[in-house]
Amino acid sequence: MSKTRCLVIGGAGFIGSHLVEALLMEGHRVRVFDRIDPSGLYSEASPDALEYVQGDFTAPDDLKGALANCATCFHLASTTLPKTSNDDPVFDVQSNLVASLRFLEQASQAGVKRVIFLSSGGTVYGPPHYVPIDEEHPTDPTNSYGIVKLAIEKYLALFRLTKGLDYTVLRLSNPFGERQAITGTQGAIAVFMGKVLRGEPIEIWGDGSVVRDYIYIRDVIEAMLLSMTHAGPHRIFNIGSGRPRSLSEVIDAIEQVTNRSVERRYFKARTFDVPKSVLAIERAKASLGWSPRTDFLEGLARTRDWIEGQLRG
Repeated sequence: MSKTRCLVIGGAGFIGSHLVEALLMEGHRVRVFDRIDPSGLYSEASPDALEYVQGDFTAPDDLKGALANCATCFHLASTTLPKTSNDDPVFDVQSNLVASLRFLEQASQAGVKRVIFLSSGGTVYGPPHYVPIDEEHPTDPTNSYGIVKLAIEKYLALFRLTKGLDYTVLRLSNPFGERQAITGTQGAIAVFMGKVLRGEPIEIWGDGSVVRDYIYIRDVIEAMLLSMTHAGPHRIFNIGSGRPRSLSEVIDAIEQVTNRSVERRYFKARTFDVPKSVLAIERAKASLGWSPRTDFLEGLARTRDWIEGQLRG
């Protein structure tokens, strides 16, 4: 892989911080763009290889300067969550879709060669017609978050057609691993693991049979790195484990790696929870030469170790 300068929009977040580290280890020069100051995250990085731009993705002037002399740009920014995006779709469109369109205009003007966009395999498809869900599955999102992600994908295709800006879209399942927030509303594994290690009960909506696709963060990052040099006909890829796991199975596994019993509290199932959602990953295997390599229990153990360190302070 030839070395290049990369811009990581959202480089201080859960996924972004792992990506920045991996890019630096590959020998790339990296510019991190984020609203928070990420300077404490990568203290061992060479000053010549890493730089920071603190700014707001929705502010045109902040982003314009960050794009200078970058060949590859990773777009990981989002101001909303799937669960709450329907509360204010106008805000979602203005802060994510309009801001992304402005970014694409600026990127094409700045001479960026490729944009790698992190989309959502859990929302762009909507309720599955069949499982596992491949990239040809109908796209009928039921929340603004998924609609906006899908619209950005379409505009990426338009900018390739009209501006020559190449792109790759990664439709991600449910990532987990070190640095994921343990007190948020997203990321079931990290939240559950945090509760177990604090001796708190876990709340389950339904009977625990809801099935999802969980992938360890390092496998996600490998797919992102491979996307930098992809030259095949496909530009949209599902990135998941390819392995369905029910919520009950996940909690069983957390009990195993923590050696603790979990108090499970059951509540009435939520109407918006899809019973089963698992991504087909054959296209990524064939076209990117990628496949998930981390054993689920190994990923859980690494997540456990990191969370224990956080709880110890």
